[in-house]
Amino acid sequence: MEMNVKKRIPIWDDGEYQYQGAGAFVPNLTMYLHTDEEARPAMIVCPGGGYFLVSPTEGELVAKKFFGKGYNCFVLTYTTNPLADYPLLDQPVKDLSRAIRYVRAHAKDFRIITDQVYICGFSAAGHLCGTICDYHQEIMDENPKYREVSNRPDAAILSYPVITSGEMAHQDSFRFLIDRKVYDREDAEAAAMLDRYSLEKHVTADNPPTFLWHTATDGLVPVENSYLYAMALKEKGVHHALHIFSDGHHGLSVADEEWACGKSFGELYTFDQFLFVKEAMEDGSLPVTPERKAQFTAAIQGFFKEGDPDHPIPEVTIWPDLADAFIKAL
Repeated sequence: MEMNVKKRIPIWDDGEYQYQGAGAFVPNLTMYLHTDEEARPAMIVCPGGGYFLVSPTEGELVAKKFFGKGYNCFVLTYTTNPLADYPLLDQPVKDLSRAIRYVRAHAKDFRIITDQVYICGFSAAGHLCGTICDYHQEIMDENPKYREVSNRPDAAILSYPVITSGEMAHQDSFRFLIDRKVYDREDAEAAAMLDRYSLEKHVTADNPPTFLWHTATDGLVPVENSYLYAMALKEKGVHHALHIFSDGHHGLSVADEEWACGKSFGELYTFDQFLFVKEAMEDGSLPVTPERKAQFTAAIQGFFKEGDPDHPIPEVTIWPDLADAFIKAL
């Protein structure tokens, strides 16, 4: 199957995007499209990264898996908070909402079946995808090109997702999402914000069908996150599946040989916001303290530091097949 790759297609028009901690970055889609004329389902892939970055390990590799199963695929590079100084709140879910509307609005150009638009999120981006599932009716779009286009995904795949802000929370994801100072407070405002983003509390009967998978031994985002969301889906009568694999650390992506070698992630376009922020700090358009600049630089260096190769986990590599079967049975 021949693939046409289109990189960095901005989803926001000029003047629409205002997030302060982005430099010249604008959220965008990288597209992996079949070259034939067949109309196909769409898969929008949202890599994780703790709302601190958009990880390349869960972008192109995942898109290529679903491309091979017949989908036209899109990787969303959404807004994160790499400086830990600018609360995200609803900006990432607005990005995803616009991305869904953008794909549907351009369905003819991308050869997309408009009622087969699916999303797939990992870790904190599992939280992002769960947020649009819970709140899609609330996320409006002022642009007349997209205002009347549905932002409800036709199904969602949540991979080792961050879900709860309660006892089993991945705390850093919420610190980057709502502000680290707010997160550490114990007052009514902080409690209300944490409640809003604790997704198991806000599932409705209108949530889309949802496929969840996790590993029982995840040491970063406890498996209870997926249990809690699955229980909420069951309570509201939402069609869903939950797969818990017996072993594996956090961040497994597709868990195969290509992933394990650590060198097959493609161009690092998901790092665009980091690069624009670095440029803005250097030219003075984004003023930061020396301490914050040092932390930011160390974070980039840490990510690119050469590490030991991982190893594939055959039990987990089947999750794309299971998810595809779930979607095709809808």
